[in-house]
Amino acid sequence: VQLQASGGGLVPPGGSLRLSCVVSGFTERYYTIGWFRQGPGKEREGVACVAHDDGSTLYTNTVKGRFTVSRNNAENTVYLQMDNLKPEDTAVYYCAILPTLMVSLRPDRYTYWGQGTQVTVSS
Repeated sequence: VQLQASGGGLVPPGGSLRLSCVVSGFTERYYTIGWFRQGPGKEREGVACVAHDDGSTLYTNTVKGRFTVSRNNAENTVYLQMDNLKPEDTAVYYCAILPTLMVSLRPDRYTYWGQGTQVTVSS
């Protein structure tokens, strides 16, 4: 199982980025893809997730209204559209698989992880 995250970069406050996570080698029908982030000196936190089967989503409160998670099942890809970015959004962003029929932002429930992509919000 592999997850390939990409799309990070340096943007000014108020800017936008779209992260992508391509999943390969995972053939179960029911699973959820989550996006997590870990800032300098901080614990890893759940940002958003989307269920593969029915598209149910869940967001942490600090990104509601600014971030949108979506999926393209035909391309085995999950996106995280990030708008109105703030300096506190600076972190390494990871995608991961929760191999069951539920949505959750708890990192300990996720089994497979991709490498991170750096997002830096700074003027």
